[in-house]
Order: sequence, then structure tokens, then C-alpha cells
Amino acid sequence: MKRHFRVWRGDPSGGDLRDFDVEVHEGEVVLDIIHRLQATQAPDLACRWNCKAGKCGSCSMEINGKPRLGCMTRMSTFDEDETITITPVRTFPVIRDLVTDVSFNYEKARETPAFAPPPGVAPGDYRMQQVDVERSQEFRKCIECFLCQNTCHVIRDHDENKPAFSGPRYFIRAAELDMHPLDDRTDRKDYAQASQGLGYCNITKCCTEVCPEHIKITDNAIIPMKERVVDRRYDPLVWLGRKIFRRDGMESASAKPPTVNPSMSSARLPETAPVGPDGHMDIAELLAPQQGGLSPFGEDIEFPLPPEQLSYHHPDPEKPTDH
Repeated sequence: MKRHFRVWRGDPSGGDLRDFDVEVHEGEVVLDIIHRLQATQAPDLACRWNCKAGKCGSCSMEINGKPRLGCMTRMSTFDEDETITITPVRTFPVIRDLVTDVSFNYEKARETPAFAPPPGVAPGDYRMQQVDVERSQEFRKCIECFLCQNTCHVIRDHDENKPAFSGPRYFIRAAELDMHPLDDRTDRKDYAQASQGLGYCNITKCCTEVCPEHIKITDNAIIPMKERVVDRRYDPLVWLGRKIFRRDGMESASAKPPTVNPSMSSARLPETAPVGPDGHMDIAELLAPQQGGLSPFGEDIEFPLPPEQLSYHHPDPEKPTDH
């Protein structure tokens, strides 16, 4: 069965939509149609792709005006008599046809401070609670398709914002590191506000709507970061408390590097679980004397569990086991 497509052809000097009738088979996706179009009618059609499994983020495009991945958009989602219009993502400069220059995103990635390991802890000795892993694991699913960057109107509609605005992809990176209990940088929130343009975002949730990995960018990353910035900078009670207890770390990210509170960086350094004479480790996740880092949920949660509350007991090696 043949379907009607309109595909944008052009380069930085200009272009237009071209009409094609292409054979479509059951179970195919839009990227399959582009490949068939290249093989039969337009061998010079430029399209970026790699894995064809929704994990590399290369085949970002706009299909009927909506930012999508070509390899994850099934033809069965369209009506049989519907014309499918395929265009490059609008926010970034066109190189040729469906390929755009997304170097803006890599420049912002280089500007984002990397994970800073805690002092005095060797690689391989890092320890984290599972609850801390789960809080930031969602943001690690990002495949860097940059559809969120493309649909963000702060970037799309205002080129003048680009130097001061990193975009939703790097807000979730900042949120992930801000939640990380072992990250030694204490100015993630200040940096997001002062250097990444967090204040420009007015949380329209368009980035969340187009994310192919279904990351709740706005609800779980941007809004919590905004709330923490407001708490630190504008809440009068927090400001007064920091002054009284000499914990004022409100220096601007552009000023001198923030000082690290020794009680936060070294009070709970992770340590390797002990190994018994038999070469086996104890149930370290329950009996470890210290947790991997400060809990983001406060100090009112007692962890690890006290030994008297454990229901598990190691078997007595002197007592035979019944099989």
C-alpha cells in the first residue's frame, strides 16, 4: 500500500517540501519509510540515524509538526489517507535535509561541571543507599535526542537566550548531581540559577511531553531545583537560620569557589564492608556502620536498622542444616 509523504529538502540557503508516494508495509516506522525513499526515489536524502531502537537519539525530526524519533513513530498511528509531513527539528540550524547542527547542546554539556568525587575516597569505595540511586536513576535514562531542547520555547523562539540558557536536558543533569549524596560540589543550585538560566524556564512542560524516555523533566527535576533555589535565596527563615548558625553559603557562582562544610564532606565517608574469616561479606546493606552520604530526606530517618530490629540471622555453622 502506498502512502503520501511530504519531506523537507534543502540546506542553509533554503529549501521546500517535496511530495513522495512510498510503499508502506505493516509494522513499519517512519525511519523505515525514509530508508525506502532513499533506496528508491531520493538517494541523496540526508537523515541522521544509528541504532533504530530508540536508544541513540540520532533520528530526531518533526513528524506532522511534533518532535519525535523516526524509529519510534509507527505508521499505524496515522490514518490511511493522512499525509505525513517530515521536517528537521526547528530549533537548530539545518545542515542538509533532515540533518541539523546540534553542537549547541554539546557546548552546554562542556560548560556543565562534572561529578566531583568526595575527597579521601578512592574509586571503587563509593557507597550509596538504594533510595539515593533511585532518585536520580530516572535522569540517567536520557538518550540525548534533544527533542526537549528543540521544543523549549526559551531556545526555539529566542536566539538571544542561547548564551545564558542551557535548556531542560542540562537541568536534569544539574538535578541529578544535586541529588547525588557523594557529589562534593555544593553550588549546583547556585550554578543552575546563575549560569544555566534556570530562572528563564516557566515550566510549560512541553519538554516532558516530547521526551521519548518519559522522563518527568519538569515535575521531578526543574520544579524541585527551582524550589531549592527559592528556599536558599529568598526564604527569610532559612536566610536567618544560615546567618545564626554561620552556614551562609550564598556566594554567587561567579564569585570565589564555595567552601565545603567539613561536617558535610567528611562526617560520613563511605567505607568498605568488612569481610569475615570465611571470605564472605556480612549483610552490609543492613549492618554497615555508616551510609554512603548525607540523606536528602533529612536526619530523622534512622538507617542502618539497629541490629535488634533485624529478623535475619546467620545460620549456625555448628548446627546441621535439614534438607
